[in-house]
Amino acid sequence: MKEEITVALVEDQVEFRRVIEMALSDIDDLRLLGVYGTSEKLLQKLSEKKAWVPDVILLDLNLFGMGGLEALPLIKKAAPRAEVIVLTNSDREGDVLAAIANGASGYLLKSATVDELAEGIRMVRQGAAALDPKMARYLLDKVNDHSDGKRKEELKLSKRKIEVLELIAEGLVKKEIAERLDIAYGTVETYVKMIYQELGVSNAPSAVSKAYQKGLLKGDENEGER
Repeated sequence: MKEEITVALVEDQVEFRRVIEMALSDIDDLRLLGVYGTSEKLLQKLSEKKAWVPDVILLDLNLFGMGGLEALPLIKKAAPRAEVIVLTNSDREGDVLAAIANGASGYLLKSATVDELAEGIRMVRQGAAALDPKMARYLLDKVNDHSDGKRKEELKLSKRKIEVLELIAEGLVKKEIAERLDIAYGTVETYVKMIYQELGVSNAPSAVSKAYQKGLLKGDENEGER
């Protein structure tokens, strides 16, 4: 039986809230703890009951009152263990970068299927990134633009950490990385923590983005060498 993942939803559109509530109620390993119409209500809940922290928070960007991008760092401060997936209609590239910079572990469009949403929730819970394919392509192109001519100038990681980072960039979760590298799961967890610490980030999307910016990872030109 899969581990149960608790979820909170921040969404001001009543009809869409109902859709998500119905969809998640049919998935055995996902449990919706609460639904909130504003960021302020979620933040109030987190502050009132410290023990109540969902594993994953689905956050819209265009909300009444405090917008999702403004709320993101406050949510991460109030619930640092919770992973945040932006779930929005906005496909603006700037929103993707801002969301990841502010601590989001994933960025999905509301047009995603129920299966894609459920898989995205599972992925961020396991330490991977959940990105809409179009947004992921943009992010990769963006960071590659900044990495030309700057490879390995400012920061160096060990060969093993680079291997782990490359697999994170491929979208593998920690268990899959352990199997691919034939090392213990706990060892992968340790490497991931060290990578995050050395890069000064808190999640997988930010780690991959920072690694490309610093020239620690290369783009498509390296695929044939693996």
